[in-house]
Amino acid sequence: MAAENSSLPEFILAGLTDQPELRMPLFFLFLGFYMVTVLGNLGLITLIGLNSHLHTPMYFFLFNLSLIDFCYSTVITPKMLVSFVSKKNIISYPGCMTQLFFFLFFVVSESFILSAMAYDRYVAICNPLMYTVTMSPQVCLLLLLGVYVMGFAGAMAHTAFMVRLTFCTDNLVNHYMCDILPLLERSCTSTYVNELVVFVVVGIDIGVPTVTIFISYALILSSILRISSTEGRSKAFSTCSSHIIAVSLFFGSGAFMYLKPSSLLPMNQGKVSSLFYTIVVPMLNPLIYSLRNKDVKIALKKTLKKISFS
Repeated sequence: MAAENSSLPEFILAGLTDQPELRMPLFFLFLGFYMVTVLGNLGLITLIGLNSHLHTPMYFFLFNLSLIDFCYSTVITPKMLVSFVSKKNIISYPGCMTQLFFFLFFVVSESFILSAMAYDRYVAICNPLMYTVTMSPQVCLLLLLGVYVMGFAGAMAHTAFMVRLTFCTDNLVNHYMCDILPLLERSCTSTYVNELVVFVVVGIDIGVPTVTIFISYALILSSILRISSTEGRSKAFSTCSSHIIAVSLFFGSGAFMYLKPSSLLPMNQGKVSSLFYTIVVPMLNPLIYSLRNKDVKIALKKTLKKISFS
């Protein structure tokens, strides 16, 4: 197959399905998901910003988690919706690389913000007397800086090696977005280095946060088991349960997608798996963290009262 220069004029995204009868139902389904994602995350960002009693380290990280979820859902979902209503979902080569970069930036940042939140819960439960000192504003800002630096480094590594490839004239990408593995399938040159980068960088971006989260929760569990009262144990577990659910959904689907050899994971299954961390997780996170959170419910009631009085 003939090859062109590394920068093809455009790619065609195959989308989620090639069955015409499913396109409109899926369009409205994912449009609904996206609206819930936008309203949920922007709503949580607004609540945290407007209510001073939520200006704590826990909600500082939750604010940034909602911002990340909103941003990377917006990078992906609108373009995916186009595939349901157009014959060809065309994306330019620069547009594809831009989408790839920002998707990776936000998804890597999410993995590290979840680990920062696990560390915050560890300090709150295992060392509550030193919480305000350990999780000072300066420490929180440094942790957040580390989150975004790791996000930028991971996105830059993948994107830099991707733009060096020469792509074939067959420019149909078997996915609903510009993701690493579907793009590697379209390369006419060796992708060995790119695959090595995937295993190393993704291994770091999943491995480091996972180890941090496991160690944090092992210490949290040990501390909870030493609590004598049943009420105290129940309160400590409920504090962590939302975070555990979010972590399981995000890291489980991400590891299943990227850390399996492509021969063991057909791309159609990969598309379904990637739906969880690109569409479902950003939608569920604000619901998981707010509906079971008394502080957020109180803040919501206060904000609604202010709006009604005004």
